[in-house]
Amino acid sequence: MRDHVVELGESDVRDLIELEALCFDYHWTREQFLLGLEGGAFKVIGIRLNGVLAGYMAFSLIADEMEILNLAVHPEYRRQGLGEALLSRSLEMCEANGTTKSFLDVKVSNDPALALYQKFGYKKIGVRKKYYPDTKEDALLFRYDFPQHEA
Repeated sequence: MRDHVVELGESDVRDLIELEALCFDYHWTREQFLLGLEGGAFKVIGIRLNGVLAGYMAFSLIADEMEILNLAVHPEYRRQGLGEALLSRSLEMCEANGTTKSFLDVKVSNDPALALYQKFGYKKIGVRKKYYPDTKEDALLFRYDFPQHEA
């Protein structure tokens, strides 16, 4: 599935908004996507299956740190390894860029996401109380340290 992962851009914003609306009650606007993509504030990668944007992941890279901003998989394509493929590819991209650590937050009730991140070696480092505006749920803060390679 990783070979289906491509970098997305401004021409994909409509599909990104539609996928977000299917996956999240609280989602990014067109302007937020465009601002981030045009300014290079974050990268967006995705997987298209049968002409449909089946999953995407947005992440920022600042200095040697990556932050996962969003990861969404279309309800009809869940449990098929798309989230794993997107996360794996993003980590490869970041490692090639010299990234040393990654952070993310996830709703305490999002068991599939928690399982995915823990499978990849993310460790819980904190809690943000009532972080999510849509549900007032706590966010669990996770960190991943990239393997260090000898020069």
